[in-house]
Amino acid sequence: MRMSARARRALASLAAAAIVLSGTLFSASAAHAAPIPPDNVGVMAALGDSITQASMTCSALTSCPANSWSTGTTTSVNSHLLRLRVTAAPDNLTGFNNAVAGAASSALNGQAQKAVTQGAQYVTIEIGANDACTRTVGAMTPTATFTANVQAAMATLSASPSSPQIFLASIPNLQRMYDLSKSSISARLVWGLLGICQSMLASPSSTKVADVQRRAAVQQRVNEYNAALAQVCAAYPTCRWDGGAVAGYAFTKSDISTRDYFHPSLSGQASLAALTWAKTQWAS
Repeated sequence: MRMSARARRALASLAAAAIVLSGTLFSASAAHAAPIPPDNVGVMAALGDSITQASMTCSALTSCPANSWSTGTTTSVNSHLLRLRVTAAPDNLTGFNNAVAGAASSALNGQAQKAVTQGAQYVTIEIGANDACTRTVGAMTPTATFTANVQAAMATLSASPSSPQIFLASIPNLQRMYDLSKSSISARLVWGLLGICQSMLASPSSTKVADVQRRAAVQQRVNEYNAALAQVCAAYPTCRWDGGAVAGYAFTKSDISTRDYFHPSLSGQASLAALTWAKTQWAS
C-alpha cells in the first residue's frame, strides 16, 4: 500500500525518535552498569599509600596492613574485604594490599599493573595525600600531573581481563588533621621530629599570615586533587567515586593515631571502612 508524503514524514520522524531514545537508554545503561555480584569477587586489591597500609596503628612506627580499611583482617575494623565475605563472597576471598607507605600518584600505575597480574576483580584506591604532603608548597605535585597519573592507572585497570570494579576514595581534609592536634605539645614535637607533611605542618604554632596562607594553599591543592579524582572516575562505568565522603568526614581525635597525630588510628580505620563501604557499588 502506498503512503502519502505526509505519512512517510511522520513515520520517519517516529523512527528517528525511537533511535535517539534507544541510544539514550543504552548510554544511561552503560554509565550505570550494574556491578558484578559480590559472590563473584574472588580477588581484591588495594592501591594507595600509608593510609591504606594502616601505618601508625601498630605498636611500632610501621605499616600494619591487617588493620587496613580496605583489605584488613582485623575484625574491629570490618574492612571492605570482610564486608564482601559477609555479603556472600567466598570465604577464601583473597585480598592484596599493594599500597606503599609514602607513595604518591606517580606510583599508582605500577600498583595498578600489579593488581592486574593478581587478577583483581575489585580494586580500592586512596591516593593523593603524599602529593600534597611535601617539604614545601612548591614541591607539591601539579594538579595536571596528578590527574594524568590517576588516569594512567585507571586505563591500566580498565584494560584488565578481570574487568575489575573500582572504588575511588577522596583525600582526607589535611587542614582538619592539623586543626585537630595543633594545640598539642606532643603533636607539635612529633611533627617536627618526624618531619611529617611539612607543607602543612611546619611551624604549627605560627599564626603569621604567610603560614596561614601556606596551609590554605595545601588544602586548596587537595581540593583540586579531589575534583580531579571525581572527574577521572566519572569517565569509567566500572568506577565508583565516594562522592567526597572521606574528604568531608569530620575526623575526631579518637580517629587519629597518637603515634604521629596525623594518620588514622585503629578506630579511624574502622571509620574509613564504614563510611567508604556505604558508597561502594554494592551498598549504594
